[in-house]
Amino acid sequence: MSLWVNTKRVARYGLISFVRNGFVSLTAVLIMTITLFTVAFLIISGAALNDTLKQLTDKVDVTLYFTVEVGQDQIVSMQKALEALPEVAVVTYVSREDALAIFRERHKGDQLTLQAIEELGGNPLGASLEIRAKQTSQYESIAKFLEAKQEDEGAAASIDKVNFSQNKATIDRLTNIIETSKRIGMAVAFILGFATILIAFNTIRLAIYTSRDEIGVMNIVGAGHWYVRGPFMVAGILYGVVSGLIVLLLLYPITLWLGPGSERFFGSFNVFDYFVETFPVLFLIIIGSGVCMGALSSYLAVRRYLRT
Repeated sequence: MSLWVNTKRVARYGLISFVRNGFVSLTAVLIMTITLFTVAFLIISGAALNDTLKQLTDKVDVTLYFTVEVGQDQIVSMQKALEALPEVAVVTYVSREDALAIFRERHKGDQLTLQAIEELGGNPLGASLEIRAKQTSQYESIAKFLEAKQEDEGAAASIDKVNFSQNKATIDRLTNIIETSKRIGMAVAFILGFATILIAFNTIRLAIYTSRDEIGVMNIVGAGHWYVRGPFMVAGILYGVVSGLIVLLLLYPITLWLGPGSERFFGSFNVFDYFVETFPVLFLIIIGSGVCMGALSSYLAVRRYLRT
């Protein structure tokens, strides 16, 4: 019963401290709101970047073109060999008929090209296998496997060409973008986390400084560390919760306004749709980050005023 009474008392004093230190509380909430809004911006922009990179990655592959004379059993054998590679995500078979249909669709506005195909009196295109790797950095090893097959006398006659060399520059550039974005994201997250704790610590310490005499009296009368520290941690948690709620309320109209433009800019990524779909996760991250920042900063800031 005593524990419950003390907990209620600590919570009440924390709320009183939050309201009483109006200007300091407002300053703390404002700074934490900016910080948490930056966190939300990094999360959403990171998701947009990942979606864009995924779209680009899905458009990149290595295509193995077969000669017109190759038999179906050789194609199936090569497909199974490729699918057995740990680097390969999927292998798509494109028949000669499908290749011709794709070619005609791609050149439907070029009547001279279509007429030239018709005059040939047959299908000049061979079947192919479109190979997609699990990661862009793995295309190099897949290409080496195909090069070895081209040097094999048994398979060389059935292979017309491999387009890896044409796509290599794009694949390398995309791989560098992905790796660089990951490193930058980790660096920004680390710097932001450190700056957040430092800013929140100094802001909350200002609020605690205004109550230093009160803390001194509680120390003199023998109040426990939890009884002294508790109200300030409650106030710190309130800073985080209020800041997080403000950020979430601001994100709704902002993402709603940016939604159509983001879809045009990123292709298929709509920031408003992402906000709505991931709201429970964003809520936990934003509110949780605010609570952790406020509680930790309060805990560290009040420590210097406690007797050892």
